[in-house]
Amino acid sequence: MATRLQYENSCDVGVFLKLTNKYCLVGQCGSKQFLHTVENRLADHIPVVETSIAGTRIVGRLSAGNKNGLLLPNTCTDQELQQIRNSLPDEVVVQRIEERFSALGNCIATNDYVALVHPDIDRETEEIIADVLGVEVFRQTVSGNVLVGTYCALTNQGALVHPMTSIADQDELSSLLQVPLVAGTVNRGNECVAAGCVVNDWTAIVGADTTATEISVIESIFALQGSKPSNIINNIRSSIVDNV
Repeated sequence: MATRLQYENSCDVGVFLKLTNKYCLVGQCGSKQFLHTVENRLADHIPVVETSIAGTRIVGRLSAGNKNGLLLPNTCTDQELQQIRNSLPDEVVVQRIEERFSALGNCIATNDYVALVHPDIDRETEEIIADVLGVEVFRQTVSGNVLVGTYCALTNQGALVHPMTSIADQDELSSLLQVPLVAGTVNRGNECVAAGCVVNDWTAIVGADTTATEISVIESIFALQGSKPSNIINNIRSSIVDNV
């Protein structure tokens, strides 16, 4: 099930959250209401860690991870690195990497098995991604955009990509990722799907502006309510009829 949330005055929850099947990072926030809501949703299942990366709150855009590991930019301080390591399960490998693209969350889209990465990412970084996250790595673009982590939200159940992604590109990405895939938006038409939502295999948190139709697409493609991706069109039709 998807939960609508707002981080202070921003609907870009994916900028301030990093959600996987094993943990959730939350950017340090002045208002504790956001943190409490996230904890109520997740804390029974996985650790929710309030932290900063490189002294900033945009943890979702600066980190990349899955159930096996977490990658942090070289701008992450020793203190932050130690706090995150201490807060996550022992089996999750936390590693800081030397990469000129420090916004790792914008450059890497990953689930527990496959990762799409920025075409110009360092070869050494590609090897670290494969090793730490335990995934197969593909250099790829999404609808011509190199920031695959911004325009692709990905889990083991499905993927949501930039709304202008062609059918041919969708088919290619789906075959690479081995999951059903759909083009869509969040936050009332925003193309930056991974900035507007965070999702794992059993829950999603979306920006407060996300419409009922967008949520039905998200819940269906990520199988959050036992929906099958084939139901998406029917869900959209019924949502349109309800709105009319």
